[in-house]
Amino acid sequence: MGKIRTKLIGLEEVEQKQKKAAKVRREEKKKRTGKDQEVKEVLSDKSIKKEAPVDEAKKAPDKKSTAKKTKSPVKKTHGKRYQEAQKNIQKDHVYGLEEGLSILKKMPHARFDETVEVHINTKEKDLKGEVKFPHSTGKTLKIVVCDDDILAAIESGKIDFDVLIAHPSFVPKLVKFARVLGPRGLMPNPKNGTLTDKVDDAAKKFTSGSVRFKTEAKFPIIHQTIGKISFEQDKLMVNIQALIKTVQKSKIESVYLASTMSPSLKIDINSL
Repeated sequence: MGKIRTKLIGLEEVEQKQKKAAKVRREEKKKRTGKDQEVKEVLSDKSIKKEAPVDEAKKAPDKKSTAKKTKSPVKKTHGKRYQEAQKNIQKDHVYGLEEGLSILKKMPHARFDETVEVHINTKEKDLKGEVKFPHSTGKTLKIVVCDDDILAAIESGKIDFDVLIAHPSFVPKLVKFARVLGPRGLMPNPKNGTLTDKVDDAAKKFTSGSVRFKTEAKFPIIHQTIGKISFEQDKLMVNIQALIKTVQKSKIESVYLASTMSPSLKIDINSL
């Protein structure tokens, strides 16, 4: 609340003085109000001056950037050779093994000797095993027997072998490399015959054509090389059948056949 001012009624002289005092107070109030308004206007003018001027050129949208954002993604297409090879395949058709191999060999191929691959969708994860192919797959495995030199090479980050065979006495030294060798499937293990007291016999076994297979870490899929496209069809067929027999048909969902640069063909499991 404001101040309570007493007004005397009846005394004319006093009444006149009160009116004059009230008038003075009103005028002073107007002056103060006017000054406050001026101060506000000055402050607002200063704030306007401080604001950066709008650059219309910058404000306008960049046509190039807009074009990039609205541009539809480029659809990747296969090369001519792949497209020509695809003409040999009927969509959604399931081929017998012999027919599938015959078509695969007749497809246009790259200038190098392509690898023939079998891709197996299994009914369960963590499937692994070892198969001995009747014929060479065309891939030469580098097999080494664990010793101090091999351990030193692994420690330095040099891993240039496909199979590592070790005597049980080396297990304490190999433990610290488990995180490096394990994910690559190179950690010696008695289940697959790579950890044994008969290292020479194990080396001969793997040199003779025994190959380990396993499903992917997260998906129930086996990818396995079974030969080269230049190999005789009968040899490729026998290798595929050996692999399927080892994996077991009852554990297989579907089988696909392809070469390095070709489209895949679905193979009838009953023909394997």
